[in-house]
Amino acid sequence: MSNNLDEVLTNISEQYKEDISSGSRFCLEVDIGKRAQEMGYSDVKEKYQGVEAVVPVKEAKQGMKVRIDGRTYVRYAQLESGIAVPGYVAKESGLPHSAYEANDSMIRHFA
Repeated sequence: MSNNLDEVLTNISEQYKEDISSGSRFCLEVDIGKRAQEMGYSDVKEKYQGVEAVVPVKEAKQGMKVRIDGRTYVRYAQLESGIAVPGYVAKESGLPHSAYEANDSMIRHFA
């Protein structure tokens, strides 16, 4: 399953690659399970339904915005692509990663 999980995370990274900005206080969240379902990976969908990948983006996006505490992402890891996922997801994926350092205050966008 690691290869399928890697592909899902890579797909998320590719979709937002032009907007990713490590260290940004603006972010989007993408449901890993839903993305896996869209890609046809039912094994990944079942295991990661409701698990969010954080995509730090360069600037504010249109749509609803909510200020959240950066400690929400305390046990997240940042992949080389710039997206952040829960630490256990990063370990299970096998993709290179490091600890994610979120800002004290983040702004989550809902598109």
